[in-house]
Amino acid sequence: MRKTLVFLTVVLLAMVVVGSAAAADLQGFLVDRHCSAKVVKEGQKAAQSHTRECALMPDCVASGYGVLTPEGKFITLDSAGNKMAEAALKASQKKNELRVQLSGQVSGDSIKVANLKLL
Repeated sequence: MRKTLVFLTVVLLAMVVVGSAAAADLQGFLVDRHCSAKVVKEGQKAAQSHTRECALMPDCVASGYGVLTPEGKFITLDSAGNKMAEAALKASQKKNELRVQLSGQVSGDSIKVANLKLL
């Protein structure tokens, strides 16, 4: 009985930990973390005008990327998501309005990216 109780407790704790990272589909503006404070402060209009050229500057690439959601929340990408974002930016001809759609596991203010598409 005691072993069963311990086993069930461990299983329940594992479910809570796994459940804390929720699957999500997000859309918003792709912004490098270097410029994110300014963009979050100024809102959607600043995110819309943030340029591809800026996002591909060495300091901006090194800082990583995130998505400014329509609600004004900045969600940072994991390392795989940063690589996807950089590749998408390099392949794009867009100058600004860097709308992005992505899916993955959200945990707090970050996302483990499974898919990313520049719109």
